[in-house]
Amino acid sequence: MARTARRTVPLALAGTLGLGVLVAPQTAQAKPVDPVQAIERAAHPLRSTGPGGSTKDLRPMGRMVGDASVVGLGEATHGSHEFFTMKDRVFRYLVEEKGFTTFSQEVSWTTGLRFDAYVRGGEGNVRELVHKELARTPWDTEEYVELLTWMRAYNDKHPHRQVRFMGNDLNYPEIGPELFHGVEDYVRAHEPDLLPRITELYAPMRRLTDGDTYMGRPLKERRELAGKAREALDLLKKRRPAPSGGNFAWALQHARSLSQTATVYAFPLDTPQGETDAMLYRDRLMAQNTAWWQRHTGGKVLLSAHNAHVSYESYDPSYPKMQGAFLRDRLGDRYVSVGFTFDQGSLMAQSADSEVWKPRSVGAAAPGTNEYTLDKVRHDDYFLDMRTAPASARKWLGKARLTKSIGTAFPDGPHKIRLAASHDILIHLHRVTAAHRQSQ
Repeated sequence: MARTARRTVPLALAGTLGLGVLVAPQTAQAKPVDPVQAIERAAHPLRSTGPGGSTKDLRPMGRMVGDASVVGLGEATHGSHEFFTMKDRVFRYLVEEKGFTTFSQEVSWTTGLRFDAYVRGGEGNVRELVHKELARTPWDTEEYVELLTWMRAYNDKHPHRQVRFMGNDLNYPEIGPELFHGVEDYVRAHEPDLLPRITELYAPMRRLTDGDTYMGRPLKERRELAGKAREALDLLKKRRPAPSGGNFAWALQHARSLSQTATVYAFPLDTPQGETDAMLYRDRLMAQNTAWWQRHTGGKVLLSAHNAHVSYESYDPSYPKMQGAFLRDRLGDRYVSVGFTFDQGSLMAQSADSEVWKPRSVGAAAPGTNEYTLDKVRHDDYFLDMRTAPASARKWLGKARLTKSIGTAFPDGPHKIRLAASHDILIHLHRVTAAHRQSQ
């Protein structure tokens, strides 16, 4: 095609010379590419968002996960029923078809130990346990009770291939006494010369096991406690595992968890910079703990957290780098991130001025948002691999648009998010409903 000649005579001069005004030919503008058809070609419809029944529809997801040893599975709200039941469904599939053995959640290391003991046959009432551990969180729900109940029943049937539960977060709201016992019992049995110093270092921290009480102490005191916890960890790190066995790796991890918690509490959390630094450290420690668990147990891990925490990219300056990015740094392609979006529905959430959990409604997605286009796909509920979607779909998914992303407090967002830069796989649900808080 011949290139259009460029005008070389200025318009004002053209009139003077009697040449008339030359009008450049109009170039037809390309219509924006509609990504819906391209997304549909990559989309796999979901039979159900709840566990039970055939899992044939999840087989493509199994291929997308591949040989990953850690799969981060997010949630666009902390309080919607379908996000958690879908996690339950995906976990069961990964256990039964892909050899996964651990469900990890952004709850405290202490809580994780207690849930792990329960699902492996420990004593206790599951409802009471969930309420005791999660009453201050979004997850004191019937959905969580069902997950733990299934895990325990699975272990009863498979005593030689147990599934496990892990909490990968700092110890809040309680620093469990079992952490101090785990370190001191090992030291007493295998490194008795360290016991007096370890006991001395932990003594003041043991008196502040309630997280809110701990954070209410003066900053100077909290920093001193963090220094003591780090010293205890360093003392243990210098020793070798006992030749006679013992639980050196677990004792060291308990000491690490205590140090992580004390370090987070030692940031000036009442300042914007202190809060930002604490959140950066928190995402790093969650990734560190998850990677340690996977390496130590040798099993594959489903990591459950908010979309933001399993993602590669942060949309909030208060969270400089997310757990998903730290895990990608550590594990490379052995970490896969799965995010959720939804069009409309409801969730259980608190508000900025109240800690009461209440159902909140969210209307249909507005034009220009990610969900508005995603919901035009002919399937109500579906998933796709954003890494291998058609080029036009990848291009569209790679641009930042307003997207629902709601934490514990409502309202929240929407936020500008690049979906393809944040996750590998996307699950889109048309409608979600509020999770079911346990009634006490």
